[in-house]
Amino acid sequence: MGRPSLPVDELVLYHRNPRTGDLDSITESLSVNGQYRPIVVNRGTLTRRPGEILADNHTFKAAKQLGWDKIAVTRLDVDDDAAAQIVIVDNRTSDLAGYDSVLLADILTELPNLQGTGYDQDQLDQLLDETALPAPIELPTDGADTGAAATVDYLQWGYMQWSSTRVRITQAEVELLDALYKKFVGDHDSDLGFGWHVLNEEHRAEEGAVA
Repeated sequence: MGRPSLPVDELVLYHRNPRTGDLDSITESLSVNGQYRPIVVNRGTLTRRPGEILADNHTFKAAKQLGWDKIAVTRLDVDDDAAAQIVIVDNRTSDLAGYDSVLLADILTELPNLQGTGYDQDQLDQLLDETALPAPIELPTDGADTGAAATVDYLQWGYMQWSSTRVRITQAEVELLDALYKKFVGDHDSDLGFGWHVLNEEHRAEEGAVA
């Protein structure tokens, strides 16, 4: 591996690790990508727990599952308090990290396959679907606070936006809502109260007309 390594049988899991992990994904990653970073091991001089793993406990579990004899390590020698802090911060920094979802989707799409990424095709499809959401748009207004009808342009791309909330809708629902809006404005000469009308009354399409 080109890095210091220790026999797997000489290492032990951290005795109070609060982290749970996706062992199947990590095992797949090790199989496809190999071990691209060492696990962190405490010598145990101060804790009296030699060979205790402080970071990447689940990588160690996956390596054992794969039958590895040795694993690359970085060795420290810290006391109980420092060991606990390392375990917690290693887990916490992962929790606090985020993604540029659009860039992530682009990278995953460009790969020849998803093996070893921790993603499957269904998850990628969901990510692509989520990143396809249109940016929030302003609801139409006549600008004069009169309640007069304004152009409705917030039904688009298969989504509906109401204030700052967007939901997915089908083409049939788009057509129904568009028809409801036109009928409501025709009946009231205004779109004031249209949202309440849609949310609180039953509506259905019937032979091309709105009931």
